[in-house]
Amino acid sequence: MSTDRRPNQGKRDNSSAKFRQKDLDPARVAARDTLRAIRERDAYANLVLPKMLRDRRIEGRDAAFATELAYGTARAQGLLDAVIASAAKRPVGEIDGPVLDVLRLGAYQLLRTRVGSHAAVSTSVDLVRSENGMGPSGFANAVLRKVSQKTEEMWVDELAPSPAEDLVGYLAFQYAHPRWIAEVFRDALGGSAGQLQAALAADDERPPVHLVARPGYITAEELALTSGGEEGRFSPYCVYLPSGDPGDVDAIREGYAGVQDEGSQLIARAVTVAEVADDSGRWLDMCAGPGGKAALIGALADIDGARLDAIEVSKHRAELIRKVVSDLPVTIHVADARSSGLEPGYDRILLDAPCSGLGSLRRRPESRWRRTAADVDELVVLQKQLLTEALRLVKPGGIVVYSTCSPHPAETTAVVADVLASVDGARQLDARPLVTVGELGPELLGDGPHVQLWPHVHGTDAMFMAALTRD
Repeated sequence: MSTDRRPNQGKRDNSSAKFRQKDLDPARVAARDTLRAIRERDAYANLVLPKMLRDRRIEGRDAAFATELAYGTARAQGLLDAVIASAAKRPVGEIDGPVLDVLRLGAYQLLRTRVGSHAAVSTSVDLVRSENGMGPSGFANAVLRKVSQKTEEMWVDELAPSPAEDLVGYLAFQYAHPRWIAEVFRDALGGSAGQLQAALAADDERPPVHLVARPGYITAEELALTSGGEEGRFSPYCVYLPSGDPGDVDAIREGYAGVQDEGSQLIARAVTVAEVADDSGRWLDMCAGPGGKAALIGALADIDGARLDAIEVSKHRAELIRKVVSDLPVTIHVADARSSGLEPGYDRILLDAPCSGLGSLRRRPESRWRRTAADVDELVVLQKQLLTEALRLVKPGGIVVYSTCSPHPAETTAVVADVLASVDGARQLDARPLVTVGELGPELLGDGPHVQLWPHVHGTDAMFMAALTRD
């Protein structure tokens, strides 16, 4: 795909709007339309873009380019907006939304890709002109030409806080994170500036695709051979897919494998390998949607002769679970997990609690600009209620694995500490042996008793896990 293609400008100005739209680069149009869906409908790029590419039959290098533009622009939005505001000499809130989408797209190409300046500016101007006319396109041209006069590093030096006076603010700006999230990461990492920079840098990159081989159906070795991937370092079910569409992998189409971060695989596996006396085979996934962990636990339950109950409060998400566990010993309950009506006495319980999702920002790039610190306060209340109920449902000597896709101390260690203090007979176990597998040795797991995974250390999402039991 040539990034320098540009149709004859004279013909375009004299043609119809329909012809101009047809004449545009399909990859850039798809990226623009994805950004528009994010802005107008709070859509998620990873849900909108793949369907758009299929519907429009955009494939190969064009699909890869559209994906890079859409995900990369959404991920870097805060930095791009600061640069655009400076170049336009007005706040981005005063720029019309459709024009702002294209300015972000153009600025991303200029600052973070190898697309030539002329191609990045001219194709962006064409996108604006095709819908908004000559006036807005002239504005876009002026702004993007101003953006193109400096590199990303130069813009960061000009617009970011001084690293000597505000290192957290500087790193947050440099790696396109809201400051409050950078502060959360700093606190979770013990205040280390070097660790913070590494974590933010890893979070600012496009993550690799992790596949999960369903136990009993296909091995990781077989999945790697048939998909062209590489076996994972830690999870015995993980395969790293370096490129391509996971939907094209035969094992995924046949239901033998799925897409799941390696950290999530480790946590789902952990609840099945913990030592439990007199395991009766009664297992529970308390917050099961959309079903990835339930599918892995269900497959292991099938091998062990156990059964899994899976609770999901949303009917829509419950249907998603049914699709992935239809041939497994899994019973789905549409209910609020805080009052599900299920009888206590479970041997093993996974509580993958609703959380801020700060640990998966690299996979949901737009989420970092939607979440606020206030969101966490509401979630913490729910997390404590759910964990308290999990300890009521587990049998004495059983195991509860509490996990979040977040490193936020308020959602992780603080929740565990508060619930332990309020539930008689509850105690925390060392979770590290439950994930000591493959290359994941004690040297990568910290001081315990909980486990905190990180993209810059483990290559996974920033998953937290604690193991609890009660007497």
